[in-house]
Amino acid sequence: MNIGIAMMSHETNTFSPVITDLARFSGGRTQPLSGNEALETYRDTASCLGGFIKIASERSANMVHGIAAAAAPSGRVENDAYEYICDSILALAGQVDGLLLVLHGAMATVEFDDGEGELLQRIRARHPNLPVCIALDMHANVTRQMVDNCDVLAGYHTYPHIDMDTTAERAANLFFDMLEGKSKPVMHWATAPMLPHVMRQGTDDFPNNQLQQRAIELEDSSCLAASLFTGFPHADIHAAGVSAVVITNDDLDHARTCANELLDFAWQQRARFVYTAEDLPTSIARARSAQQESGTGPVIILDHYDNTASGGTMDTTEVLAAVIDAKLNDVAVFGFYDPEVVEQMIHAGVGEQVTVKLGGKLPMPALATQSSPLTLTGEVVLISNGKFKAQVAMSRGLTINMGRAAVLRVGGVDIAVISRHIEPYDPACFRALGMEPTQRKYLMLKSRIHYRVGFKPIAKAIIECAGRGVCTSDYDELEFNNVRRPIYPLDHTDAEDDTTRHEFESQSRT
Repeated sequence: MNIGIAMMSHETNTFSPVITDLARFSGGRTQPLSGNEALETYRDTASCLGGFIKIASERSANMVHGIAAAAAPSGRVENDAYEYICDSILALAGQVDGLLLVLHGAMATVEFDDGEGELLQRIRARHPNLPVCIALDMHANVTRQMVDNCDVLAGYHTYPHIDMDTTAERAANLFFDMLEGKSKPVMHWATAPMLPHVMRQGTDDFPNNQLQQRAIELEDSSCLAASLFTGFPHADIHAAGVSAVVITNDDLDHARTCANELLDFAWQQRARFVYTAEDLPTSIARARSAQQESGTGPVIILDHYDNTASGGTMDTTEVLAAVIDAKLNDVAVFGFYDPEVVEQMIHAGVGEQVTVKLGGKLPMPALATQSSPLTLTGEVVLISNGKFKAQVAMSRGLTINMGRAAVLRVGGVDIAVISRHIEPYDPACFRALGMEPTQRKYLMLKSRIHYRVGFKPIAKAIIECAGRGVCTSDYDELEFNNVRRPIYPLDHTDAEDDTTRHEFESQSRT
């Protein structure tokens, strides 16, 4: 049996100014990986592709690996990049007996709000009898079009996403059981009108921890797959928000009951999905106080409004300026996306003094207030090719490429400046640039939740700082024009008012 494996993965922040072209999907290469090179790159890694490859091998399938296109979150995907990837996957679909697809679930393109649904519909139109299995991110904004055009669907149960490989394994095993006639999957999809703040979606925290644990319990007892998607709220599209997809073995009523159980609990706890930020001066003062308390490890200063893994520009300067103004000492910063400054530092050379205008270079039209470059004079202490192997559970085994990189020392602050957007979730990003994170008093990270996988275990304290950026947790800073209305919390102020009925859209597939 020939089984095709491919990936088209992008989380689209429709407020982000960062361009998403084919180069962004290519990982620093001229085009995305494909074929045997992709197969060997992802084999035995903690990734969805790694999980698909493992199970296809165990099931003795003949693997035909197509394109492996993944881009860091950013703005809407350019049409030519989208069509290139779709055409590649459609060509693969014509060569195989079944298709395992790694998708994100929150891709929007210049032309299509539902990039994944459009791809799946094209596959189904050309190959109506081709079995299709998809693995999705927890932040997927799942649509009717996605559900209608696949046979098996499963999503992550963790955020930080440390179960990408096991999610794909779960989906692939279900897929092969279906192909072998061992089960008859039926699927129910439902969605509730909620836009949970990303900062309240971590699975260390209530209520998402309880929701995901309940989904796992359902899979361990009576369901083939149960996925609760918290959605991606920075996609201003109709379908953004919470949804659930449950698959059972030929018991559609039970699938419907379980999906609605998950959504009922999410709705009842909707106020706990709302994040309220404090002002930046208060946060910086708390960081200083935390470092003076007993205990070991760095205090993490979290610049969560500018997280590249949610589409941030990774170049806003407000939190760094506050750190420098407060004269915090022994700080390591990761990081700033500023290829222009990297080139300036490389030209100056290690050990040389250089004055740069750091950050604030990418205009953010979605925001009323912009970030400005920060003029800094410091020493170039290191220059690097910016590549390292991921060591933590999330992406373990993959080579991470931050592009050419350099470290600028400004007094007691060391700043990593990089040429490709990556989120700091693995302490190896510091070590690759000559900084040992466990030995610093402070780590400033442009991250939201993923930092927890690698940095929470070493942290003395974590201080969440509201800076500036298109990943803002203040929905009042953004203009939502396309998301379905009414939706909580945009249209509901009283979190305890259950008189406003929620209505689930739903669709079953057999």
